Amino acid sequence: MMKCYLLFMLCFSSRLFGQTASDSTHEALFTIENTQFKSAGITLAGAIFKPRHPNAAVVIVHGSGQERKMAEVASLLAKKGIAVLTYDKRGVGESGGVYAGPEVGTNNIDSANLNLLASDASAAANKLSSSLKQKHVPLGLLGFSQAGWIIPMAAEKNSLINFIVIFSGPVVTSQEQLRFQFYTSGKSNFWDTHTEVEVREHIKNDPDRYQFSGSDPRHALTVLKIPGLWIYGGKDIQAPVGLSIERLDIFKAEGKPYDYQLFPSLGHNTASSKTVNPMNIAIEWIKHIKKSMKSK
Repeated sequence: MMKCYLLFMLCFSSRLFGQTASDSTHEALFTIENTQFKSAGITLAGAIFKPRHPNAAVVIVHGSGQERKMAEVASLLAKKGIAVLTYDKRGVGESGGVYAGPEVGTNNIDSANLNLLASDASAAANKLSSSLKQKHVPLGLLGFSQAGWIIPMAAEKNSLINFIVIFSGPVVTSQEQLRFQFYTSGKSNFWDTHTEVEVREHIKNDPDRYQFSGSDPRHALTVLKIPGLWIYGGKDIQAPVGLSIERLDIFKAEGKPYDYQLFPSLGHNTASSKTVNPMNIAIEWIKHIKKSMKSK
């Protein structure tokens, strides 16, 4: 049995951003309110981080791990004027339901499970929208890794969502994703000994080791008309970045409002890397969304 990282394990930790939600310095900048909301018959537990005058709002969408509320990420965003709803993932922490993830098997990227998680993200967006007193605050989804499949599905379900931001999320099918991960085998020096041409050939021709109902984010991305930002690391060994960027370029050529930023020296954990540049770029991009909405 392959290690769980080969099943798209998310390594983003909510403890990597330095500031905690309990810092006394946050009180003048934003409030924190515990909340609950319903989704697909169960109750999910979350928290809303609300600046006094938010210029945007986002729901944080998890990767594949057993993720709880990402308080430090939420605090960072709230300090920049972005309202945030973060919640315990289905079947984790105080949230109801059943967790299906890498520790369980490939069913964590089965289309049925991803659609269920997309419903959770959509319900969270509804909850956050209803909590905002201010009108015309752009509402988006921001997530990591496996969220590359979940976020487009959720945005397609929910017309309230105005933009999406995805860190290290694949623009490939779930089967292509696994072929790539089995090929890299979690080797940190993989890109020192392999080429992009070799990777493309392997993804195209490698036989699948598991049979399940797969997902392709391009189905939703073809329908969506909202802005999207993807942030990638060039040394990623979990998501095939070259192929994902190529497909985003196709969307861009078709007029889709999608953009991406590549950090050649970073790996999969772009949001929690030592440099703050990826998150800062995302924050500035989100702020620009409101400006562009005002100009219309």
